[in-house]
Amino acid sequence: MKTSMILNVVLAIALVFLCYMLAVNGNDKGKDVETSEVVLNNILNRTSVRSYQDKPVEKEKIEKLLRAGMAAPTAVNKQPWHFIVVTDKNQLQKLSEANPYAEMAAKAPLAIVVCGDMDKALEGEAREFWVQDCSAATENILLAATGMELGAVWTGTYPSKERCAAVAKVLGLPESLIPLNTIVIGYPDKEVTPKDKWKKENISYNMYGEE
Repeated sequence: MKTSMILNVVLAIALVFLCYMLAVNGNDKGKDVETSEVVLNNILNRTSVRSYQDKPVEKEKIEKLLRAGMAAPTAVNKQPWHFIVVTDKNQLQKLSEANPYAEMAAKAPLAIVVCGDMDKALEGEAREFWVQDCSAATENILLAATGMELGAVWTGTYPSKERCAAVAKVLGLPESLIPLNTIVIGYPDKEVTPKDKWKKENISYNMYGEE
């Protein structure tokens, strides 16, 4: 009798434990699916926002944007970037004048100028990987902005020598820093609908032209 009772108790405990593990694993799988959907939706909902509320971006959000940028992939982990955070109204006005495509900076609360640091870049032909690295950092910042309900737009500077020189002058950049772009950021003052850019004709499988 005692052996039978002990066996029943053990089986009951094992059954409870099994149900618990199934529930936990099921929840984890549900969370994985939910997380992947959130990430994908954030990517698909990102869009260029060019007008903003008269409201500053909080310091903690600025730091999160920068952390997202620095989490980007980088060749040989060189991290050849430097970020200039601009919140001063006079500087934002000057940036809007330095780049004709960044004119919205004059009415924005924040801009982040993403620069390539040539002192950290690879040597020889690999030097140009800084453009890819800083571009990846830029996209991370844009996606982070979307996730925090901020609006942002990527305005190109490099490789235009004229724009690079103008932005460098405004920011007092040393020769070792090349401004890749200016990301203008703020709280959107209106809803902007993202474009559907999915095009099957832009895809090939295994070899060019194969569907």
